[in-house]
Amino acid sequence: MKIIIGSDHAGFDLKEQIKRCLEQTGDHHLTDVGAFSDEPVDYPDIAHEVANDISQEKFNAGILICGSGIGMSIVANRYHKVRAALCSNLYAVKLARQHNDANILVLGGRVLGSGLALEMVDLFLRTKFDGGRHQRRLDKIERG
Repeated sequence: MKIIIGSDHAGFDLKEQIKRCLEQTGDHHLTDVGAFSDEPVDYPDIAHEVANDISQEKFNAGILICGSGIGMSIVANRYHKVRAALCSNLYAVKLARQHNDANILVLGGRVLGSGLALEMVDLFLRTKFDGGRHQRRLDKIERG
């Protein structure tokens, strides 16, 4: 699976932990678009890059992390074919994938512990879209 990941400075530490975990499995091709330190950067720059690449289907999944996750999700969801889900628990992650076919997981680096965040990423990447009645609803979103 091809995954693109990005964060601002507030999400940098969590992004690095997620990267280490994903790289250890060796099951994914991971592209990091920044931030590359905890020096301040503007979250829209990172969110635009990840969302644009997901929109163009260059990657199978994306992960965005900022302080709360709110800013990243607002930017990402402006893109065609992007369904960025800001999640704070495992149930939300599961439904985001099963019912909404979310293709970007958005996390709040200042609101989640790393253990839970790592579980959320794993669940996001393992959970499949249910299709069926949910596809009909996604089609209605795309017609927007």
